[in-house]
Amino acid sequence: MPRTSARELVVLGTASQVPTKRRNHNGYVLHWDDETILFDPGEGTQRQMTHAGVAASDLTRIAITHLHGDHSLGLAGVVQRISLDGSPRVVPISFPASGEQWVRNLCDSTAFHHREQLALQGLTSDGTLDRLPGESGTTLTARRLDHTIEAYGYRLDEPDARSFDTTKLTEAGLSGPAVGRLQRDGVIELDGRVVRLADVTVPRPGQSMAFVMDTRSCDAAGELADGVDLLVIESTFLDTDRHLAAEYGHLTALRAAEIAAAADVRHLVLTHFSQRYPDSGDGEFERVFEAEARKAYDGQLTIARDLDRVPVPPRG
Repeated sequence: MPRTSARELVVLGTASQVPTKRRNHNGYVLHWDDETILFDPGEGTQRQMTHAGVAASDLTRIAITHLHGDHSLGLAGVVQRISLDGSPRVVPISFPASGEQWVRNLCDSTAFHHREQLALQGLTSDGTLDRLPGESGTTLTARRLDHTIEAYGYRLDEPDARSFDTTKLTEAGLSGPAVGRLQRDGVIELDGRVVRLADVTVPRPGQSMAFVMDTRSCDAAGELADGVDLLVIESTFLDTDRHLAAEYGHLTALRAAEIAAAADVRHLVLTHFSQRYPDSGDGEFERVFEAEARKAYDGQLTIARDLDRVPVPPRG
């Protein structure tokens, strides 16, 4: 299946601890220009990637929030597929450092010919992740969440830039190759006048995306979500079961929506749903979660289903 946008989320699975007939274990692919990041490859991820048209050789990074099985058991198959396909690039894998032995076991869990090139990046504290040559100029940060085991959320930020203003270009008498020279050099002399890039451009805030999985409500979740264009966040329970959310280290759909509203998120994607809620496929499941989220959040909202594709909202 071809991309619908240069920057989009591909949802591979939306179940939590137990997969259902309609929902695979977790798995999320973020296409961001030339980068393809796989988040939380749960069991069945390799097959879901095939359904979604995502090749293992496309992956530029794997980011794991924590080492519960529904977020990591698919790593074994994905790594072996990277090897089988002969991916030419080094693929970094970021994860909580306390789970390194499990990650190593998953990467070497069966007999296969190792041709994959991996760079394990264990996280020990909040901060910016090291980027490898070939990864884009975006910043990828991690923040410690509040789950029953060590867990981190991720945030991707594009640097701010400037866009040409067509009205200002016309007023300055600039068109064609002259615009290209100005973009390259930052300043150009035209008919005895000096025109600077800032004279004919306007600020363009960089786009951003956050990925927040298993966690109780905490400051880090809100800080990761702050002002992002796209927030992918767990909503395991409905509010009637908020006592279970607190006990098992999760969010309700209402609490996730409250976090998104307070953070001024542009597009909210709810996922990671408990198997305790019946899903007959008639849309009622999604309507229930949407109704709860709408009590707090009035922005663009997606109640994720397997194989959904969600474009990152463009900046104006």
